[in-house]
Amino acid sequence: MKRRKPPAISMNDLTPRKRRRRIFESVLVAIGCIVLVDSLIGERGLIKTWQARQEARAEQQLLTQAQAETVRLREEKRLLESDWPTIEDAARRELGLIKPGEKLFIIRDVPPASER
Repeated sequence: MKRRKPPAISMNDLTPRKRRRRIFESVLVAIGCIVLVDSLIGERGLIKTWQARQEARAEQQLLTQAQAETVRLREEKRLLESDWPTIEDAARRELGLIKPGEKLFIIRDVPPASER
């Protein structure tokens, strides 16, 4: 058996009490929709919260990398202040210094190691 749809009821067919109730229900549904949309895309909504968490993760990763770089640079500084082989290596590499009796050869056809 097919069920028949009840006839559409216009606002004029309703009693004043039912009309107020229907308006009240419509207003509640509209307010609920507004609250739902705001909770998803508002200033403190779900999407903004998710984006803020992603940004926080990225910033935390950058902070961790910076802290690791700080530790590495502090160790390098300590070695450059007290470890003679490290000091000598830096002087040869950075300043191009050589020991007495050593000969320096400059080969122009080969690109520097940083360009290879």
